Formats: sequence, structure tokens, C-alpha cells
Amino acid sequence: MTVSPIHVRFDTELMWVDLSDGRTLGVPLAWFPRLLHASPEQRAEVEISRNGLHWDALDEDISVAGLLVGRGDMTRRPEKAA
Repeated sequence: MTVSPIHVRFDTELMWVDLSDGRTLGVPLAWFPRLLHASPEQRAEVEISRNGLHWDALDEDISVAGLLVGRGDMTRRPEKAA
């Protein structure tokens, strides 16, 4: 069975993703800087597909599989040790 997103909403700190299997994931916006710094209007422009979420104007793609394993933005460079 493939789990798909069916609805997305935001509060000040979290992105909430309702899944087709009845679960709801609360994901920190800090994991996705593009979403964190986006306006509410930009966040609302999400395209929901069978496999994930896409924001064309923000160049952001988030897979359900990644969310389920706790993976945040994979485009960030690892921080170097001081």
C-alpha cells in the first residue's frame, strides 16, 4: 500500500501533512528553510501528488517517504565542524 498526502496545512512552527492511511505528520518548518521563510500565500500554493508535495515558485519538493523517515531538506550543505 502506498501512503499519499491528502492535505497540507501550516502553523507558525510546523507543517501538518494528513496521509491517506489516517496518520497526520507534524514536521518542523526549520527542516525546510524555503518553507520557513515563505509567506502563507506561497506555502498555500502546494501541489499534492501521489508521492509528495511540490511548490513550484519555491523550488521545493518533499517526498512522503522522506517525511516518514524523518528526513529534512537534503539540499543543504552539511555544516563544517568549527
